[in-house]
Amino acid sequence: MTLEGKTIGVALTGSFCTYSKAFPQIEVLVKEGAAVQTIFSNASQTIDSRFGSSEEFKKRAEELTGRTPIYTIPEAEPIGPKAYLDILVILPCTGNTMAKLASGITDGPVLMAAKAHLRNEKPLVLSIATNDALSMNLKNIGLLMNTKHIYFVPFGQDDPVKKPNSMIAHTDILIKTVELALEGKQIQPVVVSPF
Repeated sequence: MTLEGKTIGVALTGSFCTYSKAFPQIEVLVKEGAAVQTIFSNASQTIDSRFGSSEEFKKRAEELTGRTPIYTIPEAEPIGPKAYLDILVILPCTGNTMAKLASGITDGPVLMAAKAHLRNEKPLVLSIATNDALSMNLKNIGLLMNTKHIYFVPFGQDDPVKKPNSMIAHTDILIKTVELALEGKQIQPVVVSPF
């Protein structure tokens, strides 16, 4: 499947340490011919960290996609009624975002985008990055894996010795994950060996 002509939402949440892997994937999506619409969580649009400033990330997203990012719940809500996106990717998807999604909580632009998009029964791809994947968030991973129209970028432990509960997605296979999700298929295997 080609991504050319597809409208792909990319929602960024607060796992800033993974942005160095996320932004190159946005660039690949654009090079593949997709129209990419970024959506920033409240945290991602306001918090500066040692990985960069929120202003730098917002500017980079706009430069890569040629589109103004979505920053608010009212801006994200029309994704549903207008059926604006072919697919939505939460990249990265933090444990906090995952827990709220699994619990039906819609308290920010990324979660509103996901809720609005899922109402159209279109694919939502999660690229997880969470320190508690094998502890507090394991139940949420299970719930979301069993939810129709939700797909996962394959993930694995990123540091089994120092952070045994932490797991992160293999963003290098995001494109293949997206292509298969557009066909209604989950790429396999989902859980892969440590990095």
